[in-house]
Amino acid sequence: MTVETFFEDLQLGQKASFGKTVTESDVVLFAAVTGDTNPMHLNAEYAKDTIFGERIAHGMLAAGLITKVLGTQLPGPGTIYLSQSLKFRAPVRIGQTVTATVEVVALHPERHRATLRTVCVVEGEPVLEGEAYVSVPARPRAARDAA
Repeated sequence: MTVETFFEDLQLGQKASFGKTVTESDVVLFAAVTGDTNPMHLNAEYAKDTIFGERIAHGMLAAGLITKVLGTQLPGPGTIYLSQSLKFRAPVRIGQTVTATVEVVALHPERHRATLRTVCVVEGEPVLEGEAYVSVPARPRAARDAA
C-alpha cells in the first residue's frame, strides 16, 4: 500500500473533491448491497405521490462519495474513519451530479488525527453537510528522523 499524504503533510484549509453522476444502476446496486429497498428509491409509482414527486437516491449513497475522497485523495490511502456527522439538506435525484468535498479544519498531532468539513453539492447547492474525524498515517519514523 502506498501512502501519498502523511499526517505531517496536511495543512488547514487543504481541500479535495470528487464528482459523480448518480445513475439508475447506482441506486439499484446500493439498495441490493445495503438492503434498503425503501420504495422512495425504487418505485416510481410510489414516489410520485411523495413530497419529492419522483424517486430519489439514497442519502447514504451521496454520503458514500465522501469516503472516496477521504480514502483515495485527502488524506488518502491508510486513512481510517473514526466518526462522521451528517445533515441531509436536500434530495439527490437520479441523473444529478453530486460533488463531495472535504476540507481540513483541525489537526490533532498528538494522535495523528484530523477533523474535516464534509459537504456534498448538486448544482452548487448543499445536499448534505457534516464533519469527519479520521486517523491519518504518520510519516515513518526513519523518514521523520532524516528530515
